[in-house]
Amino acid sequence: MNEVDALDLVRSAIWTIIIGSAPAIVPAMVVGIAIALLQALTQVQEITLTFIPKIVAILVMIIIAGPFIGGQIYGLTVLIYGRIEHGF
Repeated sequence: MNEVDALDLVRSAIWTIIIGSAPAIVPAMVVGIAIALLQALTQVQEITLTFIPKIVAILVMIIIAGPFIGGQIYGLTVLIYGRIEHGF
């Protein structure tokens, strides 16, 4: 394995992490912004109000996007094992 192969594997791993975590991060950001706006408009500064909707949104999105996230991880695994099998 040379530097180009190592960098390619690291790039693929980082890209898989970004794509795989996006279905959980995007709803958390959207719900967080909506609740922050609601809190700013109503001046209700309850800290625990932000956690429950975010948790619910993340769990629902992970249930919906679970096969997609698994497919991304499976694709990375196939790539890495294929390179190991063929000697990089």
